[in-house]
Amino acid sequence: MKRFLELVLKISKVMNGVAGVALTLMMGLTVVDVFGRAGGYPILGTFEIVSLFAIVVTAFALPLTTWQRRHVYMELLLEKLPRRNRDILNVSTRIFCIVLFIIMGINLFQVAAEFARAREVTTALDIPLFPAAYAAGFCCFVQVVALACDVVKIWEGKYE
Repeated sequence: MKRFLELVLKISKVMNGVAGVALTLMMGLTVVDVFGRAGGYPILGTFEIVSLFAIVVTAFALPLTTWQRRHVYMELLLEKLPRRNRDILNVSTRIFCIVLFIIMGINLFQVAAEFARAREVTTALDIPLFPAAYAAGFCCFVQVVALACDVVKIWEGKYE
C-alpha cells in the first residue's frame, strides 16, 4: 500500500507542476496582452487561451491540494470532536466527494466526446475544446484516487 500511496503522490506532484506551468503561461500571456493593448496591439484570442489554461490550473492542482489538505474545511468543528468521530466524519466526507468526482469525471468524458463529435472549437482561434474536457475528466479520476488514499490514511491512523 505504501508504494501505491507514493505513486499517487508522485502523479499528483507532476500534475501540480503542469498546473504551475499553465498558471505561469496564463499570467505571462495576460501581462503581454495588457501591454500590447496599451500599445494598440492586443493579442487575438487571449481570453480563450487564458480560459483553457484556467481549466488546466484548477483541475491539475486539485489532487495535490487534496493530498496536502490545503482545501477549505471546518477545522474548528473537527477539533472539538473525539478522534473516532472525527475519523468517521472525514471518511464520510471523502466517500461523498469520491462519488461526486466520479460523476463529474464521467460527465466530463461524455461532454468531451460530444465536443469531439461536433468538432466544437473556440470562437476566435478555433482551438478544439474536447482535449480540455478530457483533461479535466482525467483529473477528476485522479482526484478520486487521492481521496481514496485519504481514506486509507485515516484507516491506518496516519491522517493528521
